[in-house]
Amino acid sequence: MALPKFLQSCLPSYDLSKLSLKRDKKIIITQVLNRGDDTALKWLGKTYSQKDIKEVVSSPTRGMWIKSILAYWQKILNIKLPKNTFKKAILDLNP
Repeated sequence: MALPKFLQSCLPSYDLSKLSLKRDKKIIITQVLNRGDDTALKWLGKTYSQKDIKEVVSSPTRGMWIKSILAYWQKILNIKLPKNTFKKAILDLNP
């Protein structure tokens, strides 16, 4: 199943036609949580289970998250990350 075109703004570096809902689940969930609007977030909730979404937030990909966004989803999903894990997950353009 192809991803809807409205997700392109969440995944600007990716060709939506080449992404797989199953194979690229972690990238898709991460980027929609980071950059998605109401439409994208509703789509995410219908497409993936809360368990899938919690798993992605619980084991965040290094350097892929916006600090305030990851903190927000931790609170919403009641997830506690070790400080070091949180720090490594944050996208830092000023190393």
